[in-house]
Amino acid sequence: MTFSMRDLDQALQGAGQKSGIEIWRIENFKPVTVPKESHGKFFTGDSYIVLKTTASRSGSLHHDIHYWLGKDSSQDEAGAVAVMTVELDSALGGRAVQYREVQGHETEKFLSYFKPCIIPQEGGVASGFNHVKPEEHQTRLYICKGKHVVRVPFVRSTLNHEDVFILDTESKIFQFNGSKSSIQERAKALEVVQYIKDTYHDGKCDIAAVEDGRMMADAEAGEFWGLFGGFAPLPKKPAVNDDETAESDGIKLFSVDKGKTDAVEAESLTKELLDTNKCYILDCGLELFVWKGRNTSIDLRKNATEAAEEFFRSSEPPKSNLVSVMEGYETVMFRSKFDSWPASSTIAEPQQGRGKVAALLQRQGVNVQGLVKTSSSSKDEPKPYIDGTGNLQVVWRINCEEKTLLEAADQSKFYSGDCYIFQYSYPGEDREEHLVGTWFGKQSVEEDRASALSMANKMVESMKFMPAQARIYEGKEPIQFFVIMQSFITFKGGLSEAFKKYIAENEIPDTTYEAEGVALFRVQGSGPENMQAIQIEAVSTGLNSSHCYILHGDSTVFTWCGNLTSSDDQELMERMLDLIKPNEPTKAQKEGSESEQFWELLGGKSEYPSQKIKKDGESDPHLFSCTFTNENLKVTEIFSFTQDDLMTEDIFILDCHTEIFVWVGQQVDPKKKPQVLAIGENFLEHDFLLENLASETPIYIVTEGNEPPFFTRFFTWDSSKSGMHGNSFQRKLAILTNKGKPLLDKPKRRVPAYSSRSTVPDKSQPRSRSMTFSPDRARVRGRSPAFNALAANFEKLNIRNQSTPPPMVSPMVRKLYPKSHAPDLSKIAPKSAAIAARTALFEKSPPTSQEPPTSPSSSEATNQAEAPKSTSETNEEEAMSSIHEDSKEEEAEEDSSLPTFPYERLKTDSEDPASDIDLTRREAYMTSSEFKEKFEMTKNEFYKLPKWKQNKLKMSVNLF
Repeated sequence: MTFSMRDLDQALQGAGQKSGIEIWRIENFKPVTVPKESHGKFFTGDSYIVLKTTASRSGSLHHDIHYWLGKDSSQDEAGAVAVMTVELDSALGGRAVQYREVQGHETEKFLSYFKPCIIPQEGGVASGFNHVKPEEHQTRLYICKGKHVVRVPFVRSTLNHEDVFILDTESKIFQFNGSKSSIQERAKALEVVQYIKDTYHDGKCDIAAVEDGRMMADAEAGEFWGLFGGFAPLPKKPAVNDDETAESDGIKLFSVDKGKTDAVEAESLTKELLDTNKCYILDCGLELFVWKGRNTSIDLRKNATEAAEEFFRSSEPPKSNLVSVMEGYETVMFRSKFDSWPASSTIAEPQQGRGKVAALLQRQGVNVQGLVKTSSSSKDEPKPYIDGTGNLQVVWRINCEEKTLLEAADQSKFYSGDCYIFQYSYPGEDREEHLVGTWFGKQSVEEDRASALSMANKMVESMKFMPAQARIYEGKEPIQFFVIMQSFITFKGGLSEAFKKYIAENEIPDTTYEAEGVALFRVQGSGPENMQAIQIEAVSTGLNSSHCYILHGDSTVFTWCGNLTSSDDQELMERMLDLIKPNEPTKAQKEGSESEQFWELLGGKSEYPSQKIKKDGESDPHLFSCTFTNENLKVTEIFSFTQDDLMTEDIFILDCHTEIFVWVGQQVDPKKKPQVLAIGENFLEHDFLLENLASETPIYIVTEGNEPPFFTRFFTWDSSKSGMHGNSFQRKLAILTNKGKPLLDKPKRRVPAYSSRSTVPDKSQPRSRSMTFSPDRARVRGRSPAFNALAANFEKLNIRNQSTPPPMVSPMVRKLYPKSHAPDLSKIAPKSAAIAARTALFEKSPPTSQEPPTSPSSSEATNQAEAPKSTSETNEEEAMSSIHEDSKEEEAEEDSSLPTFPYERLKTDSEDPASDIDLTRREAYMTSSEFKEKFEMTKNEFYKLPKWKQNKLKMSVNLF
């Protein structure tokens, strides 16, 4: 028997057709729609149905159905609402997950819909109870336990040292913080305080935070204790772990037949025990699951739900959660209870038949234009969310414990047997952003990988942890990496000594790329600023009808285009050909009409695939908080997450399936910070969402206050919040008492004058990075003669300048260079080089008295690698001197017009304070002699410090 929308109660018809939350209250065993303005208001005597509809990235709708039972609702009503959820699920396609929610024991998923909390009110509908009539405000005491807020008796003996309490009086709301409560608990409780203030006081009442241990001497503490009849020592809370799960004899499986349950005996719990024609109950202690086979009738599903309700009520100790799932749409929690669960058991969306026919006909050479609606590759490609007009400052190849700086023309040419470090800077919202990354080739050895990570960590540390850090494996590169590299080529083999030693010891053939040998490259990408050529095995089975290829060998260069490729794909192939084999004559090959010489180079013709190589798509993100229990990592998913869920004392992981982010708060224990990358790797290893995460999945490490745009895009981001001072509780208290305005710890940072990009680019101006090509080539394929002539003039510079800004002067540039209308670009360039040089010098080893002899070839290579460093070191000294002079000139020009006052008049406790001055810059109004007298360091040393450190130093020496 099928069940459609027309068979539902009229109030439920049309539900779940768009994203959002819909709620129905059960009145006289009938569902009645709850208006949106009443969402989150529940009565203890009622039962409710809550439907959460979510649209996935693919556009399909996912449904979660919750039925909430107040503590005073009847058993008959609970049974009726459970059956209604089964009918609603069936009408929606039978794929929804159903949750039984009991007042005071709600799931975190349910509570996330009504942040920060729900506070059920006494009363109910006419069938059971009457609603409480509005009356004068009653003083109420609440206890905050995790995500739950429970009203407790208003007596002093209720308080304890372990929890956070909220006392709601008519004119003031008090938050009492137990001495043993955590900062995170106190911060979350403040959100409840805000909710109570807005809901029950129309936003008009005072707020006070009372710390456990403060006596009557504190005015607010005295007022708080006075409401309890005076202060008295608090009783000790019994040592009981509320989160401890109930003891059980293990997980038990029961089959349901005509309302009766029979135990299923088995040595191990596997999916094969579940019959698609039956329903089952899985007893997991405090949790209870109902599994419904795909071929079961709606009557059988109703019987299973009723049996689970009876099972739930009669169990000892009582259960807290009941979840119902459909075959093929099981939750992660349900699957995790089994000893084995096949990864391919989930149901995938069927492929459109027209698309299959179109692909088959196109491979046969038939024009299928108009047969199927296609989307451009640019739309299919994920957005990078990183400014591609930035500056790829340096790229190093790792060689054991050393690193080799790559020439500009080789910065995007990597070997599969090597490891690399790159540093990229790009304009952010109000400052220059930085990304430091490591790239590990598939064939690279562990020794080089460890060295690369160690060096990258030291780089980030030397830059005050401001850059985001990325760990990237070959074959799993994120879109941000390809946009940074633009024209990326991967060669087989490696140049590292550790790699060569490894293949020699294990007698592995050396397949390192040779320009004159036979090599096959697969070309891929979405455009000129995101294209790659990947060297693969030179065999015909490596071909694919959906790609273009470059094959060279025996002084011959072939290009091969599959029948499923587009003109855009072929243009990318022409561009990559200019980088791999410029100025070489080519022989174009089309699929189905190849020459014998082409197949001979590939070792003969054989079958090859036609389907496009599918990349893992980005899925809906999941946020997890990370805590350590007895040195073991524990992760907890945060549903319906927002920026406010990121606590400055904690570490969080944002799982996007194709990449993960490890977010580190400013006040995380310093002992935990070196373990951040290991935490990310641990998360991938355990695969908490059972989504088959690969250990090579890219990991980003971002620190609070330095979040890149490709991280903040998952939130509604307010950068001012990450710039606040104090712990989580202090920050939220500041916002609460400052009428919602964050109190900033420091002003927005200016872009450094020595930066390669002095300001955020004008979005109205077109910007792009020039591509790197061979300077002496005679032509460029796929471009007009006029463009080639213009490009040749620029290529004579032989400089990989991927971030040249347009000739414009922005207001920020004028501010940084107040004495001229435009910056002297000749000075900016050395400064940018100096920054690269400083990062290159962070790991210089002291010279030794005895150096091992080197061969002429290695000595020559070393000199070539060290030449750029020598130039950069010279530029560094000039740049740093120029920076200091600029700083002095700026300060002199800013302060020369200011009046001066005696030091005594500038002090904060002065009896005759100076008027009309900037109170945050009192020292600017001092005379030069008094200013020098108060500082032990020289003015030159002082101005070498960053602006924020100058301000902190002024405060720390207590000048005023």
